[in-house]
Amino acid sequence: MKFMILVKSNPDLEARLQAISDSQMKDSMAAMEVFNDELRKAGVLKDCDGLRLSREGKRVRFDGTARTVVDGPFTGDLVAGYWLWELPSIEDAVAWVKRCPNPMPVPSEIEIRPI
Repeated sequence: MKFMILVKSNPDLEARLQAISDSQMKDSMAAMEVFNDELRKAGVLKDCDGLRLSREGKRVRFDGTARTVVDGPFTGDLVAGYWLWELPSIEDAVAWVKRCPNPMPVPSEIEIRPI
């Protein structure tokens, strides 16, 4: 079964990340790379990446045939990064997420969604 694992964010979290020191961010990323290597070795990881801050993104809103482009930064729930995993069950995905280091050097949340 395939799962998309979403590292969640929000505007407040994005602002807090900008205040994090380079060394704190490097430490956080190094711990995450160790975890990603474990996922690769186990054959779980199919793809992963982090997303740039929402201020660099765009959204396209649909209303019938109309399309409106909205520049970031965005409000509400955001996605900061993702993994694509293949595992037998969602319980296995939960077990892997529980082993994950905090994906950010501040409190954060991960969402697991079956594909």
